[in-house]
Amino acid sequence: MAEPADDAADMVAAVRDDPAARLALAAGFYDTPVGSPRIRPYRRAEVAFMRWQIRRGVLGAGGSPWWRSVNEGLIRDAWEAERRVRSGSPGAGLPQVERWIEFLRRPTPRSWYRAHNTSIVAGYLAHRPLADHEGLLERFFMDVALLRVLYADSLLSNARLALGGLSPAGRWLGDPRRRGTDVFLSLHNILPGTYPLPESHLVEILEQENYLGRLIDYGVILPRAAKLYEHAARDLDQPGLLTLISDGCPAYAWPPDETYAWKSRRPRATQAVRRLVRG
Repeated sequence: MAEPADDAADMVAAVRDDPAARLALAAGFYDTPVGSPRIRPYRRAEVAFMRWQIRRGVLGAGGSPWWRSVNEGLIRDAWEAERRVRSGSPGAGLPQVERWIEFLRRPTPRSWYRAHNTSIVAGYLAHRPLADHEGLLERFFMDVALLRVLYADSLLSNARLALGGLSPAGRWLGDPRRRGTDVFLSLHNILPGTYPLPESHLVEILEQENYLGRLIDYGVILPRAAKLYEHAARDLDQPGLLTLISDGCPAYAWPPDETYAWKSRRPRATQAVRRLVRG
């Protein structure tokens, strides 16, 4: 019998250049008997995001090496955990696999986020050099995607940080089984559905985002960015996260001196939202 890590790696390699099969493999993890039927609803957010990636063309053979690699790591970690639980193998050692094992043994919204986000952060850190080969706009949205997924997690892990005085709503808004998370985890309404991105100025792209999305980004999430990264670094045991933010602005792939990207062009409305969710 193959080792769980090798088995999971082979499974991912077999679908590497077939986006539909890759999606089926990711979704199939949530149908595994090891996790019981209770885990199937947790696939909603992950599968929706992958479908958006497939529509953009980033997961195919001619797509983005960075998006493909981060996604592969997420799928591989989950399936390695499944194989270890099924075979009764000892702990994997890799934090992200351990978190998926914890999720399979006790599926809850919190254990799902800890597993999913540990895999995502590990992928970001491992594949940072690949980000340098992407276009500037693509690199900006890599930072946006990370910021949003950390924020979605904080709705459950630290609702006071995420929502201030509105923290009781965190349990509903952050549950990955519900559509409320689409507000934070969906990029389809701000990012053009093509790859590679057109050579447009970032301001033009941001102007296409829906009004609610802009208010959430600039009024709710960005003012908390530094504390979100600090919280996630501790909660996920990923200290490398602290290298991905500079002076309160995400700086994984976007140049840290280009701070204009993180400044609202609707200051009055943004300030009103900030007051609403003030802690």
